[in-house]
Parts: sequence; C-alpha cells; structure tokens
Amino acid sequence: MEAIRKQEMLASATRTIKMQALAVAQLESYLDEDFISAIEVIAACKGRIVASGIGKSAIIAQKLVATLNSTGTPSLFLHAADAIHGDLGMVQQDDIVIIISKSGDSPEIKLLVPLVKNFGNKMIAIAGNAESFLAVNADLFINSTVQQEACPHNLAPTTSTTAQMVMGDALAICLMNMKEFSSGDFAKYHPGGILGKKLYLKVGDMVLPEENPMVYEGTMIKEVLLEITKKRLGAAAVVNANDEVIGIITDGDIRRMLEKYDDFKGITAAQIMSRNPKQIDDQALAVEAYSLLKENNISQLIVKSGISYKGILHIHDIMREGII
Repeated sequence: MEAIRKQEMLASATRTIKMQALAVAQLESYLDEDFISAIEVIAACKGRIVASGIGKSAIIAQKLVATLNSTGTPSLFLHAADAIHGDLGMVQQDDIVIIISKSGDSPEIKLLVPLVKNFGNKMIAIAGNAESFLAVNADLFINSTVQQEACPHNLAPTTSTTAQMVMGDALAICLMNMKEFSSGDFAKYHPGGILGKKLYLKVGDMVLPEENPMVYEGTMIKEVLLEITKKRLGAAAVVNANDEVIGIITDGDIRRMLEKYDDFKGITAAQIMSRNPKQIDDQALAVEAYSLLKENNISQLIVKSGISYKGILHIHDIMREGII
C-alpha cells in the first residue's frame, strides 16, 4: 500500500508540473501589440509602476514589484482592497497602474478600475479573461488565460498565478533589455547577501596589505618557511631585484623539496619556486578569481595592481565570503 501511495503522489506532482508547463508554453500566443505597447509605455514612464491585485493575484503583484524594483524600474504595491479604503492616495499623476486578476471581475477590481480611470493614470491589465470588466476597461490588456488550474477541483489558483508571474517576468526582462540594464546596474540594487558579493566584491577587497607574503629569489629556505608560516596563506610570492613577481612557493613546492633534497641549508627560493604563477588584477571580481582557481585546480593566486604585487588570494578567502 505504501508503494502505491508513493506512486500516486509522484503521479499527482508530475501532472501538476506538466499542466503548468503547458500553460506557460501557451502564453507565447498571447504576446501581441498590447504587450509591446505595455513595455514601451512602462519604459517611458516618468513616475512609478503601481501593481495591484486581490487574493493570490495580489501576491503575484508583489512579486512583480520586487522584480521591477531590482531591475531599475521604480515600483510599489497597492492591495486592491486597501486601495478602495484610502490607499489609492499613493498613486501619483505620472504613475502607471498594473492590475492583475484571474477573472477580472472580482468586486474589488470592479471598484478599483473606475477610480484609476478617473485619476487619469494609464492602466495595464494582466488578466485571464479577455471579456472581463478589467480587460475591457484597461488601456492595455495582457492575456494570461489558462485552460485549467492544476488543482484537481479546478479551484485553487495554481496554473493561473504561474501564468501571471511569467507574464510579469517577461515584461521585466524586456524592460531590462530596452534599458540595457547591466550586471553592474544590478549590483547597485543588490549590495547585500551572496548575490551582492558576486556582483561587486573585488579581489582587492579580500587582500590585506599586512598579509602579502613575499621573498626574494635569493632568500634562503629557512626565511622562506618563516615567511609562509607568519603570513598563514600557505604560500609566498617570489620577486626579483626589481620587485617583479617571477614565481610562487606553495606548500606543495615545500613537500617536493623535502622529497628531492636531503640537505636544505643552501637552498634558495629560486631553486624550488614554481615559475609563471597564475595572477589576477586586484580590480577583478571575486567570482572571476574563483573561476581561475577552479579552472587551474590551484588554491592561491598572485594579486597585482598593474605591475605591482599586492598579495596572495587563497581559495579559503573566497569561501569565507560565502560566494562558494
């Protein structure tokens, strides 16, 4: 019985995913002139985008607001029920109102639409009924109709809210492309957390000036070991008389030396260093450094500013920042 129950659950989940995927695929046929006009109108908006809805559609409206704000389009959320009880005052003259609804005929929506029209704001509808009060009265209509909810009773908003969210995302991505919104722009709005660090944290931000292990090519092995131990990065850069980096000595180089030599007294840094070490500019992003480390299967990178040696970046430095 337990095996049958598991099969039923997997079958239900598979059916839900397939229904949602089919509904999303069908949205392509709804991309018409109104959709294009909506993008153009929003891109030219001198105010903000005010997204509204009721029930589950209100949650989708909140998600749309979050996406637009994070991609450079100032937006705010207005709950349809609150709008008709005073919060409509947040809508300003140059704002564009997007109202999201499955039926387009809920009582709150029917009250809100005339109020927005009286304000004179441009109104965009994302609705699942082309004949609804909302769709007919909006300046622009984006169709999010679905044939059936994933709910077995065809009641709980599931497929319909997925369709609404996808249409909202399509609007946001088109706006990003129109505005040529770059990863650098994205970083301005996401300075916190792991995402922010991936977009703005630079190699130079992780290299401490006092922890830049360095020895000269003629430095004796004892001093080399002391420098590596003191700076605790597991390596030291080797420079020539002009302070130009010519190599690196890592823990691996030390182990190979121990295997090769019986007497270490006369050994210098130049004899055991690895030449042409991998280097990175201090203005490079930390994620670029991680890619270079991973690509070459190494743990340290020489960090430079122009031609000047700045220090050593260890993969543990990147891990501590939570980027990987």
